Amino acid sequence: MRYLKDIHEGETISETYLCKKKQALKTKTGKSYYSLLLQDKTGTIDAKIWDLSSGINNFEELDYVHVEAMITSFQGALQMNIRRLWLSQEGEYDPADFLPVSEQNINEMYQELLNIIHTITQPYYKRLLELFFIEDKKIAIVFKKHSAAKSVHHGFVGGLLEHTLSVTKLCIFFAQQYTILNRDLLLTAAILHDIGKLRELSFFPANDYTDEGKLLGHIYIGAEWIHEKAKEISGFPEKLLNELKHCILAHHGELEFGSPKKPELIEAFALNFADNMDAKMETLKELFCANPDNYGWLGYQKLLEADIRRSSGGK
Repeated sequence: MRYLKDIHEGETISETYLCKKKQALKTKTGKSYYSLLLQDKTGTIDAKIWDLSSGINNFEELDYVHVEAMITSFQGALQMNIRRLWLSQEGEYDPADFLPVSEQNINEMYQELLNIIHTITQPYYKRLLELFFIEDKKIAIVFKKHSAAKSVHHGFVGGLLEHTLSVTKLCIFFAQQYTILNRDLLLTAAILHDIGKLRELSFFPANDYTDEGKLLGHIYIGAEWIHEKAKEISGFPEKLLNELKHCILAHHGELEFGSPKKPELIEAFALNFADNMDAKMETLKELFCANPDNYGWLGYQKLLEADIRRSSGGK
């Protein structure tokens, strides 16, 4: 199989990909065309079908499609100009080739997360984490496979686990560097900060927003879920629960970024810094991986609010 990470501008390819997104649009002159997002386990690519009159069979989102196309470039990113397309049949492809997966060992990451949970000394926080990640076997299975986002960062199998572990490890460093921080509160909040994404986003290959996710969002879902779980723990102090829920509700930092609350505890600030750092660093990593040989400007990136290029690295 010709993976997307291995294609280059100017090539002509004939290969099967997963159609992640399909839009029927019109040019300024009124001509109809399709705008697609194609995916394999190495990434995604924007694709266009400009001529719908011949060679294009019927297909829908989440179909596996065989395309014949030319690889072009638009605004610094590769794009696929599709000339022919038809549905691929079962047996002609392996679904495992089309699901992006974390480069890290998923089971090892989960064990590392469990090891961190064992270091929590506050009994109520530790018990809460055990209910989520040790005793609820369904959550353990789903958490390992889930993505952290639809498209922005960590949008791959194991992405939620990788992001959660990275944010938690950053918070461990913060707690060591700034001893004023309540380590148990901060790490518990870090481990649980995106738990709501298990219900906000559907499984692969769709990896799209659920009705619950669209209506409520993962921050509210997570805070409510934590509240429900805490009810299973006799005598859970309301003050400890409210401080934890505040960190969850404030972890995006600003109201315009989706936080119902702005940080008001130092642990909430630290969690926001760690979450923001990991999201942006992963966004840059994915951008550079998608353009491995491009040392020029890669265009304006909305999440980063900047035009980006990599350092020369001796080039």
